[in-house]
Amino acid sequence: MTQTEVIKVDHISKHFREQLALKDLNFSIKQGEIFGFLGPSGAGKTTTIKILTGQLEQTSGDAMVLGRSVNKINESIYEQIGIVTHNSGIYEKLSVYSNLEIFASILNIDKKRINEILKRVGLYKDRKKKAKKLSQGMRQRLVLARAILHEPKVLFLDEPTSGLDPSTSMQIHKLLIELKNKGTAIFLTTHNMEEAAKLCDNLALLNDGKIVEAGSPKDICLRYDKNKRYKVLLRNNEEMILPQSIETAEKIDQWMGQNDLLTIHSCEPTLEEVFLEVTGRELV
Repeated sequence: MTQTEVIKVDHISKHFREQLALKDLNFSIKQGEIFGFLGPSGAGKTTTIKILTGQLEQTSGDAMVLGRSVNKINESIYEQIGIVTHNSGIYEKLSVYSNLEIFASILNIDKKRINEILKRVGLYKDRKKKAKKLSQGMRQRLVLARAILHEPKVLFLDEPTSGLDPSTSMQIHKLLIELKNKGTAIFLTTHNMEEAAKLCDNLALLNDGKIVEAGSPKDICLRYDKNKRYKVLLRNNEEMILPQSIETAEKIDQWMGQNDLLTIHSCEPTLEEVFLEVTGRELV
């Protein structure tokens, strides 16, 4: 079954006075795909989200979201997209439930869905708590709940797990996978390469506003696996890294025959190592 293309970016660039923030971006995202847009702080990730959601106008090029040019986005498209950014505001003096109730009223959503979503993000027991009393992780989950309350076709997430504890991050990851499986296209920005490798079907590495590498996480890592090596652990707890060669193959065959081989892993580079190689920059 052919998946529908829901986002298409065609030669997008963005200037801020003398600074070129985005340089000739090209990519597309399909229905039911998690697309990672990865890079360090200041690389242009948030700027891209603002252009794709109609909050900022590009200098050149065009982009389509759900078949509509980003230059022609109006209020109706916000009924089909969800946005989670660092400046996604919540009503501090209202309860968790009331925050979602307002949004449900605006979009004519059955209020029965509010409790359903609160249970999914682990906030149901705190539904009567004032938003100002929430922890950072709980606030992040509330913003996410609001963004998916109307079951959007496209979800924009700007570093949704930044600063969250591992347990909360895992809850959010599980929810994102469920949304993807239901057909939601997810545009995820992050500088957490481990998170991206776990979640993303495809991704682009961004550096100084330019895409420097793109593809699936596995394909990108294998593309830079120039010195193929294998890490093995033997029954006697001896651990070693061996190059790809006929001799290594013979040793592995022998260890397997003697039931001495406990584990074997390929040593392709991580996404973070690939990023460092193609940009010369650390992820900060």
